[in-house]
Amino acid sequence: MWGILRQKAGGVTGLSSQGLGNQMLRLRPVASAMRSYSSATKEMTVRDALNSALDEEMAADPNVFVMGEEVGEYQGAYKITKGLLDKYGPERVVDTPITEAGFAGIGVGSAYHGLRPVIEFMTFNFSMQAIDHVINSAAKSNYMSAGQINVPIVFRGPNGPAAGVGAQHSQCYGAWFGAVPGLKVLVPYSSEDARGLLKAAIRDPDPVVFLENELLYGESFPVSAEVLDSSFCLPIGKAKIEREGKDVTITAFSKMVGYALKAAEILEKDGINAEVINLRSIRPLDRATINASVRKTNRLVTVEEGFPQHGIGAEICASVVEDSFGYLDAPVERIAGADVPTPYAANLERMAFPQIEDIVRAAKRACYRSPMAANAS
Repeated sequence: MWGILRQKAGGVTGLSSQGLGNQMLRLRPVASAMRSYSSATKEMTVRDALNSALDEEMAADPNVFVMGEEVGEYQGAYKITKGLLDKYGPERVVDTPITEAGFAGIGVGSAYHGLRPVIEFMTFNFSMQAIDHVINSAAKSNYMSAGQINVPIVFRGPNGPAAGVGAQHSQCYGAWFGAVPGLKVLVPYSSEDARGLLKAAIRDPDPVVFLENELLYGESFPVSAEVLDSSFCLPIGKAKIEREGKDVTITAFSKMVGYALKAAEILEKDGINAEVINLRSIRPLDRATINASVRKTNRLVTVEEGFPQHGIGAEICASVVEDSFGYLDAPVERIAGADVPTPYAANLERMAFPQIEDIVRAAKRACYRSPMAANAS
């Protein structure tokens, strides 16, 4: 990495033809991502999707490098960086001590000088050690410099609860980072999300917080030929309607998208046609897609694993009340994690986070199909 910094300091100010090509590549993704990707050709795990996205972006742009604990010799704590050290060397795949504040600060400083660091936190719970660099050094610099300083950095790693790892490794930070101007906050669910959003994050000129889910790394999803193309990229700030419906809108992100889709299948058997929205992006939030769906279904259920107070669901509810209140035919339902630090015991841990049956019950309440609603009538 220090060699890269020396090269940058040594006067790499003009653009070579290769560099110009790299810059033009970064201008393409949003337009190309508006196409429909429906023709699945193979299965890919989320882990492989992230790894391939990193590999392709590092190959396309020599300014991209990866830094964090065990990203090199150990191939990544979750094997997201597998094979990258052998391919790109220790100056671009940088193992660090256990010092989040240190390597996050070095990453932000290198982004000031035009590099594109990808900083891996072993868990986003540990990003609290580096919160000053993420917020004060990265998120605010473009505004405070009147647009003169860009900070093209990605902070990525597993976010939210895993399984049996206790309260200090099991918190969702979507609402924390989603509240900060200057940050973009992405939350992939599928392999398509992981590939397309990570590429977009690396190419973006602003700091991006990329919240993955440990329990999704080994999950396989169908991907199309378009998704596997090296130019594939998803637009930041655009949600995806994973399942169309007409009776109730369910918004979710990360692992909860899968839960929402399974809940929709159960609801279908009871004659309730649910529309499931995969948010993909928390900041910016695709309010237009959410409100358009609510104006069609007239009902809303929000789902998240984070704490209920000041959560993502609360923000979505506020947006819908502000923009589409007259279209609501039922109170908004919010499904969130329990308002407690994550328990360690498996039975209590399950109770602390949304389950499929919770989403089903909430949707039925919104549609006045629950036993309580029937008794009330």
